[in-house]
Amino acid sequence: MARGLRDIKRQIKSVQNTRQITKAMEMVAAAKLRRAQEKATSALPYSEKLKEVVGSIAAGTKGISHPMLEKREVKKTGYLVITSDRGLAGASNSNILRKVSNFIAERHQSKDEYCLFVIGRKGRDYFRRRGLPVVEELTDLSDSPTYADIKTIANAAVHQYELGQIDELFLCYNQFVNALTQLQEISKLLPMENIGGGENLTGYEYEPSPEGVLEVLLPKYAETLIFSAMLNAKASELGAKMTAMGAATKNASKLINELNLTYNRARQAAITQEISEIVGGANAQQ
Repeated sequence: MARGLRDIKRQIKSVQNTRQITKAMEMVAAAKLRRAQEKATSALPYSEKLKEVVGSIAAGTKGISHPMLEKREVKKTGYLVITSDRGLAGASNSNILRKVSNFIAERHQSKDEYCLFVIGRKGRDYFRRRGLPVVEELTDLSDSPTYADIKTIANAAVHQYELGQIDELFLCYNQFVNALTQLQEISKLLPMENIGGGENLTGYEYEPSPEGVLEVLLPKYAETLIFSAMLNAKASELGAKMTAMGAATKNASKLINELNLTYNRARQAAITQEISEIVGGANAQQ
């Protein structure tokens, strides 16, 4: 019985140590989440203004055309998938990877019909294990990514579309709603078929020409949308991690209470048994 009590006490100590770790991780994720939300929010005005300028050129200039604005026959599709490098974030990664896999399975019969640009070790490993065509990858991002961090893979995806190596590009990531809710988003990034046509278009003068400005701004706008999605995905990851670590802390507390109850019952049983043995021994001597 003494050995059993020692085992229970050791288990209680182990769970208490685990609870300290999960509580600390929850607090760290909460602090990082606030910064990630601020970054995601601060990036919106720039992308909205860029969209306004591009839309104004596309809708207000007659006869203008650009490959990124025109739909063409789809021979090959690109998917830019954003996941995290680390786990302990609940079902955040598995949900988006499952949705992307199902989406690809519904639309393609062969691996030659698509390619993958993957951000995050979780996504890269998932697709590699299944032998899927990962053409570009990016891992080891910080919790506060900058535009320079994702520029290479964003530029590679957009450049492949411009060269005609892919005919459409989808952006796949977790859309942040709040710490408890993340929505799996799969949206078509290229071609930008509905970017023009706003009602209140601002008049701009362009140098050297609208076509020249559009040539520079459209790739920049596509890369900005990818960066904005990255910030959303990072906020989603941190929100999911905070929620998962909070749930783990609560479960650890519940388990500690149950173990304490078991320990007290076992200790009481041991004391009762010892008293019974003492009384039995005393009676035997009479």
